[in-house]
Amino acid sequence: MLGVCLLFVGIVLINNGMCSLYNVDGKSTAIMNIFTGGLSLFINFVNLVQGNYYAAGTGLLFCFTYLFVALSKFLKASPIPFAWFSTFVAINAVIFGTIEGFTGSTALGITPDLRWAAIWYLWAILWGTAFVEDICGKKLGKFVPYLQVFEGIVTAWVPGVMMLLQIW
Repeated sequence: MLGVCLLFVGIVLINNGMCSLYNVDGKSTAIMNIFTGGLSLFINFVNLVQGNYYAAGTGLLFCFTYLFVALSKFLKASPIPFAWFSTFVAINAVIFGTIEGFTGSTALGITPDLRWAAIWYLWAILWGTAFVEDICGKKLGKFVPYLQVFEGIVTAWVPGVMMLLQIW
């Protein structure tokens, strides 16, 4: 299921970055966020029912990210609550990257894999940009949309396709 979810995380990140670069209106941008957030909600509900709490917990961070983005765009809401949520997620991403990349967890059946450390740390940087821009007030310009496109390809789309093809 992770490969399916990552495939859509990839396109939503690419879409969000490109829409930002092309100044597409928020409501139009929100559509793919709703699709991806809804798919992630379903997948992670299945994980919860199956008792896979780690997968559900980490996956719901993505789910709520995209649903939060979509609703914020539709409602033209303040970015501050999303920035605090993103800060929370960024901190957790560092923890998950360390566990999945370096220490592993026998209780969770996680064998360390440096690829996951890199992916989680890159996601932490992306989520952290909301803190820098909206809490600290330091605008990063086009860095964030380019980072979204880059991470959509490198941390989600490519790994997702590899998982679907069973080569990861």
